[in-house]
Amino acid sequence: MEKLKQRWGIDSNFQIIIICVVFAITGSSSVYVAKPFLQWIGLAREAFPETTIGGVLYWALRILLIFPFYQVLLVIFGWLFGQFKFFWNFEKKMLSRMGLGFLFK
Repeated sequence: MEKLKQRWGIDSNFQIIIICVVFAITGSSSVYVAKPFLQWIGLAREAFPETTIGGVLYWALRILLIFPFYQVLLVIFGWLFGQFKFFWNFEKKMLSRMGLGFLFK
């Protein structure tokens, strides 16, 4: 635990628990939100053919949508749980590693 606290720059074990809870809630929520969003924009599973390629296209699109939802929800849930600073820095670091650091300049 001490290594994790040092690496993340946090002070207490309670913060680690909160951070883990936020990661769990965010992951579940982003997967949950992607399906109704696809239906809302008219790309429900029924809009794709019942072939293998239709399933692959649907799931690829859904997984691509999960990523931006996850990024936004992570900061929102982090803020709700009082850990905005940690998650904002986490987002900036993760996106800059993915080559999207120009978004924060």
